[in-house]
Amino acid sequence: MNKEILKKGFSKLCTAKAMTELYEENFKQVSKYVHATSRGHEAIQIALGLQLLPQDYAFPYYRDDAMLLAFGLKPYDLMLQLLAKKDDPFSGGRTYYSHPSLKDDDKPKIPHQSSATGMQAIPATGVAMGMQYKELQGLNDPSIENPISVCSLGDASVTEGEIAEAFQMAALKQMPILYLVQDNGWDISANEAETRAQNAAEYAAGFHGLEAISIDGANFIESYEAIEKVIATIRKERRPFLVHAKVPLLNHHTSGVRMEWYRDDLDEARSRDPYPVIRQQLLDNGFSEKEINAIEDEAKKKVASDYKKALKAEDPKPEDLFTHDFVPTPVTEEKGTREPEGADKVVMVDCALFAVEELMREHKECLLYGQDVGGRLGGVFREAATLAQKFGDDRVFNTPIQEAFIVGSTVGISAVGLKPIVEVQFADYIWPGLNQLFTEVSRSCYLSNGKWPVSMILRVPIGAYGSGGPYHSSSVESVVTNIRGIKIAYPSNGADLKGLMKAAYHDPNPVVILEHKGLYWSKVPGTLTATSKEPAADYVLPFGKAWVLQEIWKQDDVETLTIVTYGMGVHWAYNASGELDMRDQIEIIDLRTLFPLDEDTIMKSVKKTGKCLVVTEEPSNNSFARALAGKIQEECFKYLDAPVMTIGSENMPAIPLNSTLEQTMIPSTAKVKSKIEALLNY
Repeated sequence: MNKEILKKGFSKLCTAKAMTELYEENFKQVSKYVHATSRGHEAIQIALGLQLLPQDYAFPYYRDDAMLLAFGLKPYDLMLQLLAKKDDPFSGGRTYYSHPSLKDDDKPKIPHQSSATGMQAIPATGVAMGMQYKELQGLNDPSIENPISVCSLGDASVTEGEIAEAFQMAALKQMPILYLVQDNGWDISANEAETRAQNAAEYAAGFHGLEAISIDGANFIESYEAIEKVIATIRKERRPFLVHAKVPLLNHHTSGVRMEWYRDDLDEARSRDPYPVIRQQLLDNGFSEKEINAIEDEAKKKVASDYKKALKAEDPKPEDLFTHDFVPTPVTEEKGTREPEGADKVVMVDCALFAVEELMREHKECLLYGQDVGGRLGGVFREAATLAQKFGDDRVFNTPIQEAFIVGSTVGISAVGLKPIVEVQFADYIWPGLNQLFTEVSRSCYLSNGKWPVSMILRVPIGAYGSGGPYHSSSVESVVTNIRGIKIAYPSNGADLKGLMKAAYHDPNPVVILEHKGLYWSKVPGTLTATSKEPAADYVLPFGKAWVLQEIWKQDDVETLTIVTYGMGVHWAYNASGELDMRDQIEIIDLRTLFPLDEDTIMKSVKKTGKCLVVTEEPSNNSFARALAGKIQEECFKYLDAPVMTIGSENMPAIPLNSTLEQTMIPSTAKVKSKIEALLNY
């Protein structure tokens, strides 16, 4: 083997080993924050880390500090994170040890990933999908060697369902990704016999097109040579591989779960230590004991000096909490022509369709995928009709029924510089995607200290319409608004939907657009006002700007009321005020976006009118609407002549299929009218 590579590998392994030993010697000092180390896994990690290029993307997991050293990071860099210091290069002291996020020019790129085991497989596969897309569209850089994506996993995580979604897509689309599975035989205290029917390589055999090999991951030379062949194949043939590396776990699961509490195999594990193996390999390749000891001594000195330096580093200040939740957006004002002269009125679903078409025509980085959006159907609501025919099957395509992959892959697609627009077919089926939306998408910008915002649009058809029943009618905004780090739109008409779609595209942050199915074609009685003149292609509508669609003046001689609402609620409120002939007494605020929320417009209106009704389609208990009502009550208490009230659906577990029961469940113009009368007469 190349002696320089062997020497470098040994140096990195000695460094990782010395770090583990130092952490154990200073356990009380370093265990304030939970950490894990690579002890026992070092050989395979270093064998991989030494071979990646700056254009590659890597998704290490929380036991991969040796891999990070092989990428070129110093012990000091890792220790800043170990001690949660301000200058932690990954997260600024926000996340655990060995949870990297890196965007250095001279190192592999590392998007943020969480502690949730196996969740990184979908974003990592998204990177590979993005690389493939760029190659197909001619957006790649042909002057550099083909990049690859690498996903590092523990064998226990391969039992996660989201791993299957990642493997399925990688195999189906033949993506350039390497899954490195480090198998130490343990979950935490549960061993492989208790938890796995087969190892990762055997499991991968069920995914046709995903080639898998098993190696001794504690043998540096074997690991290096196997990884070298696999990487060369992926770079050339652009297809996925899985390397199953058997390794011993020679340190605790984490500093908080000590190995002596549950391990019964420690002597056997120590017999497979990669350290004496690589030490002997140096001797076999002509290194003297003196040279080997010098390498080891140098590593120990470096680790000790970096630790002393890290202890003295500055901690974050309280104000450091409030940075990098979002990247500033360039769209801050309404611009362009909302109602072009001579333009036809179009239904809401077409406003969205035309917005996406204009974006795709202008931006080759834009792609659209989800269930049934491809050329054969164009979306179950025809919201993607003709797009595949116009832009090709590589830009508009179907995915399997994999909500987690649809949502989480946007992390990787965005990381390589593309802009994904994705769809969950119904709000009722967003739940499998929430793990990725909450754990990976929403926190990426904040926990990477602003390096890796996820620029994506997630479209979600929502709401009750035409006896959709319990699995096609749900409202989910209260769950989604409780995920910090995403922006949320819920428009009531086509012009707003188009303007918000354009703003969302140019926003570098993740955006969820909730689109009410009952407003798509204005077939529900009383929703004709959801149709709009189609705005011009240059029209953008910023997030966080509510629309006072029915404005009144301050009046002391009659009772007045503010209705705060969004989506279908806007139409119930508008129709109710008209039927009551009270348009001069009722101010209606269409929120348009649920986050950011235009609190100034809301509070100004309520202080003027003295009464407020919040209208939602969700069951009102524990809802976004009820929380908003509480906020209004808190801010406007001394201006109020009555309690802030809410109206929503009945607080039942699901919306029934039967049309009579459905209408009994959800609000209506008549129900809102009755609530208005009660509040005005309070």
